[in-house]
Amino acid sequence: MIALASDLERPTAPAALRPMREDDLDAVHAIEIRAYEFPWTPGIFRDCLRADYPAWVLVEDERIVGYFLMSVAAGEAHVLNVCVAPEAHGLGFGRKLLRALVMIARGRGAERVFLEVRPSNAGAIALYHSEGFNEIGRRPRYYPARGGREDALVMAIELLPEGGD
Repeated sequence: MIALASDLERPTAPAALRPMREDDLDAVHAIEIRAYEFPWTPGIFRDCLRADYPAWVLVEDERIVGYFLMSVAAGEAHVLNVCVAPEAHGLGFGRKLLRALVMIARGRGAERVFLEVRPSNAGAIALYHSEGFNEIGRRPRYYPARGGREDALVMAIELLPEGGD
């Protein structure tokens, strides 16, 4: 596990990251369906694990509070899903997941990380900007939405070599 310090005012054990396992999928999917109007199916998560995509969960007090999945190939990482349980929003878990994701992508040789986000998800966009992601494009009608489709903002961050010039 990768230990991450909890907020000082929280009297709980520190949140810790560990690789997602197939026996986590019920808990992960339970978060997914609370967090999204159009959630992934358990089969999508299972397929990602079987394809050996980097998939991690954030655990606090022995319960999963968030997760991410990404693909890494040809020097690029693509965020497939990053999610924090709705009841755990505002506690810094999204930032912890995003920072861990970037660290793992760098460790697997990625030079840049891409993601899509709904323009209506202002909180996520603000987080991504604050962590150095920039908007680089738009995918029209990318996401399912009530009454049609919603565009996606495409964001990216360049991963400079650590300690390099």
